[in-house]
Amino acid sequence: MTSVITMLTDYGLEDGFVAACHGVIIKIAPESRIIDVCHMIPAGDVRRGAAVLAQTVPYLPEGIHVAVVDPAVGTARRAVAVRAGGRVFVGPDNGLLSWAVHAVGGADAAYELTNEELFLTPVSRTFHGRDIFAPVAAHLARGRPLTDVGPELPVDRLVVLPEPTSRVRDGAVEGEVLSVDHYGNVQLSIKADDLAALGVRNGDTLAVQLGRRQLSVPYRETFAAVPPGDVVAFADSAGLVALAVNSGDAAERLGLPPGAHVRLSPAVHAG
Repeated sequence: MTSVITMLTDYGLEDGFVAACHGVIIKIAPESRIIDVCHMIPAGDVRRGAAVLAQTVPYLPEGIHVAVVDPAVGTARRAVAVRAGGRVFVGPDNGLLSWAVHAVGGADAAYELTNEELFLTPVSRTFHGRDIFAPVAAHLARGRPLTDVGPELPVDRLVVLPEPTSRVRDGAVEGEVLSVDHYGNVQLSIKADDLAALGVRNGDTLAVQLGRRQLSVPYRETFAAVPPGDVVAFADSAGLVALAVNSGDAAERLGLPPGAHVRLSPAVHAG
């Protein structure tokens, strides 16, 4: 049986952690195809991992999706497998999987990973990606029933991350920094459609309020539509508003960490 297994982690690429997980999978399920979604999630940043997984999973083939951003590894937090939208998500029950599960239609069933026959032994207290999540995914790829992994859990007991805040009021859209990518582009929780509903079009100027600061920022189709070094707002590939600096780092320039509050509104020009 051939199955796709995808992997998202915060393991980085400087060590052998990713290779070890690949090796475990291939030893158990040699016909599997592995897609590496990302291994550069900032260490322990569950929200960033959840956002990347949720925004990527609609473009991935149906299969088994392993995600490991697990700052509480080795504690009482559960390890789970969740069936949703014809896929299976495997990882820690810390909310990491929740946005992706929602993106494909919600959970149909959930199971706690307790069947040690499917684990590597001995299980490391600090490397469940290698010893639990990777081998369980591989056994599932080979055709083991999901019910073999352990007892079923009510789907409403799964840990769910709070949805990012976004609301339209008083002629503006308020949201938060959802994530910052490799380039320093700042993705907001604000939908481009909400700006459009306020009458904002490409070519317009936005009033961007960041705490006590307010900036006038051009709203364009791409960051390259402004001169190098200039700040620009645009609708990104996920349909969300992003702030960027052409050939620069917007997160650093604007001092916007994940979770920071942002307010966007059409700029008012003096007549």
